[in-house]
This record gives sequence, C-alpha cells and structure tokens, in this order.
Amino acid sequence: MAAVDLKKSAKTLTAGDEREVKEHIDLLKREAKTPKSPNAKMNREKLMKMAGAVRTGGKGSVRRKKKAVHKTTTTDDKRLQSTLKRIGVNAIPAIEEVNIFKDDVVIQFINPKVQASIAANTWVVSGSPQTKKLQDILPSIISHLGPDNLDNLKKLAEQFQKQAPSAGGAAAQEDDDDEVPELVAGETFEAAAEEKNKEENQAS
Repeated sequence: MAAVDLKKSAKTLTAGDEREVKEHIDLLKREAKTPKSPNAKMNREKLMKMAGAVRTGGKGSVRRKKKAVHKTTTTDDKRLQSTLKRIGVNAIPAIEEVNIFKDDVVIQFINPKVQASIAANTWVVSGSPQTKKLQDILPSIISHLGPDNLDNLKKLAEQFQKQAPSAGGAAAQEDDDDEVPELVAGETFEAAAEEKNKEENQAS
C-alpha cells in the first residue's frame, strides 16, 4: 500500500525537478518505516530524563563558565602577507624611524619594517608603535616636518606662548635663588674675612 502511495506522489511531483522528487520519496519512505506506537512518546520522555541526569551540577548550581579560546593572529598575518604579495609590495631597507602625524599626537615607529607598492598606492609599516605628544619630540623632529605640518607648528607655538606667562613667573622665582647675591654697599670680601678673623681671635 505504501508503494502505491509513493508512486502517486512521484507522479504529482513530475513538474518539479528530479531532486525534489527524490527528497519527497525518501521522506515518505521514512514516515512509512517509523512506528506510530504510544511507546514512542514514552521513549522521548526517557531520553529527556537521561539527558537531564548527565548535566554537570544539580538544580540551582552555578553555570559553568565557558572557557575563552584565544585565537592566534597568525592566520590573519598569513592572509595579510599573501594579499600584500599579490599586490606586489617591495621591502624598503634602512629606514630608522617612521612618524605618523595625527592632530597633536605622533605615532612613532623606531626601526620598523617598511614595505611599499607605489602602483597600488600602498605603504605598510610594521613594528611596535609609540604614541607621543608632538611637543615631547619636537626638537628632534623639526627636520622631518614638511609644509603640510605648518598648521601643527602654529598651534604648538600658540600653546607654548600660553604656557610661557604662567611658567615664566615660576621660572623667575627659581632664577632669583640661583643668582649671585648683590654686595652690600661699602663691604668687600676681604673686609668680611678680616672681621671674621678678628672675632675668632677675640673668642680664643
């Protein structure tokens, strides 16, 4: 009887492609083989109970935390290197320092690995970066600055001028301590030394 039903269903699906027909036939065969007994429901309940018993910890226990799996970045690195190789990047040797200017901050690479593909307008700088303020490295970096960084220099000059009056007062006080004191009118070092000798002679 099931075979007759399968043939009928196959005839109704002839308009569809062969794959759908085969899937439909397989589905009908599986349904015909599965028993429709009341024990099927009971078996499912037993399975659920068994699955509950396997659980780590009882009711109300703390959930087990999922361990974080740390992925290594080597796969990303390899993918990046293969893409760069495809672009045709060439290494540029003997570069001691790379500075990337960003507002009033400089990202500085010391002895980086620099690669470039001028045709693809691509520059790759790899190394350990250090983020510094422009004013911290200004004296050594002035020779590196081009005309496009004139705005940054103007901003820095304005900042130094604003800081100079407040710092100038404190610096003036410190300078007073470092200067040689003025001599009192009429006194010389020789006269002061003679007076000191007289006082010592009288005391002894």
